[in-house]
Amino acid sequence: MRLFVATGVFAVQHPPPASGSRNDGDDDDDEPTYMLTPTSRLLVGSQNNLAALTALVTHPAMVTPFFELGKWLQHELPDPCIFKRAHGRTLWEHASRDAAFDALVNDGMLSDSHFIMDIAISECARVFGGISSLVDVGGGLGAAAQAISKAFPDVECSVLDFDHVVAKAPSGTKVRYVVGDMFESVPPADAMFFKLKEMFRKENRKSDGCNANAENPIGGFSLSQCCYYVVLCQWVLHDWGDEECTMILKNCRKSIPPREKGGKVIIIDIVVGAGSSDFRHKEIEALFDIYMMVVNGKERNEQEWKKIFLRAGFSDYKITPVLGVRSIIEVYP
Repeated sequence: MRLFVATGVFAVQHPPPASGSRNDGDDDDDEPTYMLTPTSRLLVGSQNNLAALTALVTHPAMVTPFFELGKWLQHELPDPCIFKRAHGRTLWEHASRDAAFDALVNDGMLSDSHFIMDIAISECARVFGGISSLVDVGGGLGAAAQAISKAFPDVECSVLDFDHVVAKAPSGTKVRYVVGDMFESVPPADAMFFKLKEMFRKENRKSDGCNANAENPIGGFSLSQCCYYVVLCQWVLHDWGDEECTMILKNCRKSIPPREKGGKVIIIDIVVGAGSSDFRHKEIEALFDIYMMVVNGKERNEQEWKKIFLRAGFSDYKITPVLGVRSIIEVYP
C-alpha cells in the first residue's frame, strides 16, 4: 500500500491521535484509511473504466517478452519482434488463434476507445464537423465509430477489421462493419480514422477472398456503392515502421477526395514532444516507445510523422495535443 500511495494510485489519511491515549501500536483505531484517487477511479465503475486495458498491458503474455529484451537488442533488424521471440508467433497471430487472448485484446481496446473518444468528441468536436461519412480503420468492435455516430447522427460510420473481429461486432447499431485488409485497400471515405490500436497485420492477410472490395459485398452492401469520405485511424500507426505506415497512408490517400471536398485522415496517436513539457508527460512518452518494441513499433515526433505523410502523398497536417500524451492529427491530401 505504501507503493500505491507513493505512486498516486491511492491516497492515505492517518487518524489523529486520541487525546490522552498512549500509542502502543495495538490500537485498531490507529489504522490508516486508504482512498481512491483520480488514477484509481479509472479502474472502477462503469463509465470510462480502463480496467480491461490495464488487464491487457499487464497480462503475462505481454510482460514476459521484455525478459528477452537484452538478447533481442543484440540482433540487427529486421528481426522477429520481442513477442515472437518469446512466444514463437506474433501478438496478432496469437490473438487470432487464442480466443481468450483475442477477447482480452478487444476488451482492452474497447475500454480505451470509450475513454478517449469521450474526450476527443467533447474537446475537439470541430474535427468531426462537416463530415458526411467516415471509416474507422482497424476499429475493432466499433466503440469509436459508435461514439462518433451517436454524437454526430448524420455521419455514416463504418469499421474495417479482420473477419474474426467483425464476427463479434455488436448488432443493432447504425455502424457498418467491413472485413478487409488495409495493406490491400481502404474503402473510400471523407475521413480516415486511426486510433492507437491495429489488428491488421501483414502476417494475418487472407487469400481466401475475405478482403472487402467491389466484388465482395459485406453486410449487404458493396464498397463500390459506398459514399464515404473520411478515414479514421486511432492509435494504429505506432505499431508499424515507416515503410508500412507509408503503404497504409497511400491506400488511405487513394480513398479520400481532395481537401477542398472535405477529404482527410484523422489520426489519434502520440506525437513525441507535443503538448506538455511536464516530466511525467515525457516519461510516459518514453515508456510507450519502449512498450511498442514488443511489436517492432515506435512512437514518432512531429518531423518523423511529417516524413511519412509527405512520402504517402499528403500535402499538409495539423496536430492538436489534447488527449494527455496523445494528439489528434488531421492529415490533408
